[in-house]
Amino acid sequence: MKDFNPADKIQDLQYFGEFGGVNPSISDSSTYTFLSAKTMFDTFEGNMEGCYLYSRHSSPSNLYLDQALAAMEGTETANVSASGMGAITPTLLQLCGAGDHIVSSRTIYGGTYAFLKNFTPRFGIETSFVDITKLDVVEAAITPKTKVLYCETVSNPLLEVADIAGLAQLAKKHNLKLVVDNTFSPLSVSPAKLGADIVIHSLTKYINGSSDTVGGVTCASKEFINSLKNVNSGASMLLGPTMDSLRSASVMKNLRTLHIRIKQHSHNAHFLADHFEKDGLKTVYPGLKSHPSHELYKTMINPEYGFGGMLTIDVGTLAKANELMELMQTRNLGYLAVSLGFYKTLFSAPGTSTSSEIPIEEQHEMGLTDGLIRFSIGLDNDIERTYKMMKACMVELGVL
Repeated sequence: MKDFNPADKIQDLQYFGEFGGVNPSISDSSTYTFLSAKTMFDTFEGNMEGCYLYSRHSSPSNLYLDQALAAMEGTETANVSASGMGAITPTLLQLCGAGDHIVSSRTIYGGTYAFLKNFTPRFGIETSFVDITKLDVVEAAITPKTKVLYCETVSNPLLEVADIAGLAQLAKKHNLKLVVDNTFSPLSVSPAKLGADIVIHSLTKYINGSSDTVGGVTCASKEFINSLKNVNSGASMLLGPTMDSLRSASVMKNLRTLHIRIKQHSHNAHFLADHFEKDGLKTVYPGLKSHPSHELYKTMINPEYGFGGMLTIDVGTLAKANELMELMQTRNLGYLAVSLGFYKTLFSAPGTSTSSEIPIEEQHEMGLTDGLIRFSIGLDNDIERTYKMMKACMVELGVL
């Protein structure tokens, strides 16, 4: 991937507003006029490129962002949506129907888990949840009915790393589609360049970066994106998770600083992870040599963007985790909040928040312990100062 720098691809895009603005003009309209009825008909049938009918179909603002995100991921095109789940759910429903089967990582975002475990069976779609880090286990779960392999590049919340190139080989061997949620690792990893067929993001997180907008995107081939948007059978078209044009324009502006932010998030997280581990805390971070997939991940990343901004520590009990997070928030070290990618550090106990949809016994089976704290490390200017303040909180509470 040395010849592919996703930030350069974003920078090389150039859009002018309709009045010559350096930002593209926002199409603040839900419907569009036509000079002839014939053109309206042709547009509805998908035969008039560059014409717009209704913003659930497409809008100029959304298409600008589509192009930028496709460039970032190295896919032919993309389709933005109103949320990350608004990207994940139509994508999987477009790929699978009654009687089909999905092989998924067992450690994924709780909302995705709940969708696959509890919702898709209503449509006759079944899912096997496996340890995605073991390719032999993944292959053993594939059946003649399997249509999709699904994983996260870096899993939520355990930070397990998927061998995307290895999974892509399995997908090709068994004629499956490999769908990768790359929310935790934009710019750092380019799954399509490693063989993934479809790449998904929650734009809410790092890509937008300001915790003020909810959005998602599916990056894939033109053929697949066109199928998603088909007026008669497209899951995105018919379910309607449309991104608002104003929000799309807002994400577009923030996308331009993603490369700067990701470098700082990664630098700060790596610094804290190194020091927490040396202090004796049970720390998980892909940049640590102690991470079981550290060497694999080194071969996957675009090195200048680092190992990402997410880390976990285990403080033993939920009570101690809650006590520590509340104290850190009081000391202005971050917020006790879900989500990630904000300029301030965010921390939560995933077993009772973002992964609460996963039954307790399954949480324990996959290694999600009660005392686990997930950190999305912020953009702190002086990370050494932050570390000293966090360590003081831990000493005060007897964690260290």
